[in-house]
Amino acid sequence: MINASYGWHFQYLTILGLTVAYATFICGFLADITLSHELFLVKNTLTLCSAPLEVLISLLYWGISAIDKSLVVPPEIQISPLADVGFHAVPSILLVVDLLFLSPPWTINALPAMGLSSAIAVGYWAWVEHCFKHNGFYPYPLFGKLDTIQRIVLFTMAALTMTGSTAMLKWLYGRVNGSEGAKKRSVPRNRKRE
Repeated sequence: MINASYGWHFQYLTILGLTVAYATFICGFLADITLSHELFLVKNTLTLCSAPLEVLISLLYWGISAIDKSLVVPPEIQISPLADVGFHAVPSILLVVDLLFLSPPWTINALPAMGLSSAIAVGYWAWVEHCFKHNGFYPYPLFGKLDTIQRIVLFTMAALTMTGSTAMLKWLYGRVNGSEGAKKRSVPRNRKRE
């Protein structure tokens, strides 16, 4: 059903997150082999979005799955355990490792983090509703069980959780790399050296 639907697999937040994570890793790889400061800046900018987003996806997916997996996986979709972990855990783990050990510190503060998280939440909600108008169904069964007010609460909580994951990752970076390293500005010339 999803293969023939409007929006295809890009209706799933998981797939959108994987796309941004993939772009982040490709930019990082190309920056490393070319030593391009511009690509390094693009990779670090993408990381500001992809790492907290993937942490959010992992928290939402595994948290909701622990309650009732049928709320996030439609009954007609069968996911092997390996693919499940690959889609919903590995990207966030790899991005956190990249952030902590291979990236310069973030300079994003609470207000911009909330703005970014809110923009992603509102953008995704608008996209899901647009796809629903064409398809007559939501990609995640949970969305169909909620009314509009409940979906507003869900997306607001997701934005707050993503903001919290940004703050937590920034704090964790400071703990791992020292508070002085966490205060440096994240610019291409400030990249970690071997």
